[in-house]
Amino acid sequence: QVQMVESGGGLVQAGGSLRLSCTTSGLTFDTYAMGWFRQAAGKEREGVSCITWNNGGYTYYTDSVKGRFTISRDNAKNTLYLQMNSLKPEDTAMYYCAAFRYRFSWGGCRPNEYNTWGQGTQVTVSS
Repeated sequence: QVQMVESGGGLVQAGGSLRLSCTTSGLTFDTYAMGWFRQAAGKEREGVSCITWNNGGYTYYTDSVKGRFTISRDNAKNTLYLQMNSLKPEDTAMYYCAAFRYRFSWGGCRPNEYNTWGQGTQVTVSS
């Protein structure tokens, strides 16, 4: 059974930092592209950042987080990370990690291309 557990969310002031983690089990982690997604109240889920299965491969960032967020993965620990710096109130959302639907494949960072999801961790940025 695949499990994906996000952690590291919380309440932070604008300009602050958080580091999200997604620990996985039951998944051949190093064969799947992974991603971070977020959903703010009343909005659709969006792809924040995604990374190919191989360390040093391709990474994607949505424009609004470029230069502020960094995605990384530790395949030895089956863990995905998102370092978030210079946080803004508009970053407030529930953040989810997810695995791409196919092994050894890359299809971008669209939520409908990912089919294994965690429960999410809330990030709230106060102004």
